[in-house]
Amino acid sequence: MSEALISSEILRWARERANLPPDSLADKLHVKLEKILLWEQGEKRPSFLQAQKLAKALHIPFGYLFLAHPPVEPLPIPDLRTVGDHQAHEISPDLRDLLNDVMLKQDWYRDYLIEQGAEPLPFIHRFGLETPTDDIATDITQVLDLTLKHRGQARNGEEFLRLLMDKAEDAGVMVMRSGIVGSNTHRALDVHEFRGFASTDDYAPLVFLNGKDARTAQVFTLVHELAHLWIGVSGISDLSLDTESRHVHVAAERLCNAVAAEVLAPKAAFLAHWNKERSLDENANDLARLFRVSTVVIARRAVDLKLVAWDAYHAFYAEQAQQWRNTKKSTGGSPYKTIPVRNGRRFTNAVVRAALEQRLLLRDAGRMLGLQPSNIGKLAREMGVA
Repeated sequence: MSEALISSEILRWARERANLPPDSLADKLHVKLEKILLWEQGEKRPSFLQAQKLAKALHIPFGYLFLAHPPVEPLPIPDLRTVGDHQAHEISPDLRDLLNDVMLKQDWYRDYLIEQGAEPLPFIHRFGLETPTDDIATDITQVLDLTLKHRGQARNGEEFLRLLMDKAEDAGVMVMRSGIVGSNTHRALDVHEFRGFASTDDYAPLVFLNGKDARTAQVFTLVHELAHLWIGVSGISDLSLDTESRHVHVAAERLCNAVAAEVLAPKAAFLAHWNKERSLDENANDLARLFRVSTVVIARRAVDLKLVAWDAYHAFYAEQAQQWRNTKKSTGGSPYKTIPVRNGRRFTNAVVRAALEQRLLLRDAGRMLGLQPSNIGKLAREMGVA
């Protein structure tokens, strides 16, 4: 059996990049640990079939294994995540592949819109980092046409999230929500790595939500990422409602957090309905129903407005977070319902229309949407696309 002349340095780099210890990689390939170690030391080499399995297990192109040195892999958007006081630099293969996939979709949709004669969206980069929070929040609220009356139409947090997603898409923003890489159910996203990201563009601005996060947390993430579009700053976010504002060291993240809080729970209305005679639990439950957000968002807003001490909020957050972890998550559903959510309604609609008009091959449409080409017609009927 012929050997594959792969680089032991690249193999070790790829394994560490994938955050896989040698024994885990050995289990994936169904070989002995000693064999992996010998390959990494350059004393033995895998067969071509084994090398192909290595590339697949490590989520790298097969050709990478034959490079002399690890390739430079620039991110398509800035990494705004932080660990303590320092910016995070580790990007998992899952997140990297997700970013590349989503950016390709954004590029295609941008070209599609320009071909259709679309005009640039006026609200992208309308403001800057020095703009007052209230000005940005007011503009987002107006563009989305978000009122208390509209909130009342949502019966729960999931419905309010869908309402926000629909309003953002109606305004021209691509909103994608998924808990996996592409359509691969074996590659789940890690909420501890990131919660969402935004990619600004005058024609096809994009927001991605990590579907593995709690639904109530996704509401805050969505508006946070929309704020990124309004100030024209792309980036990956790992924002957490359990982080004190003074510990958020990236200026754009601080501003977008403040904007999201004002959009979701406007200060004037919040203070008008806050009852100082009632407990945090009672106020949080009452105002969560009013604003259709989670009790944690309400409690966090109370902290920022100096109505509640941080220690009391931290204990409240821990209790609510435990309830999120105990909540059974949906295991999926009909692909014809999940595909427009995973890829965004605007993007999915455009791809289906292009395929039906024979301006896009069914094969390419299926690849972009994560659907068998033969099922594009059924998806079109389910979506009501003529």
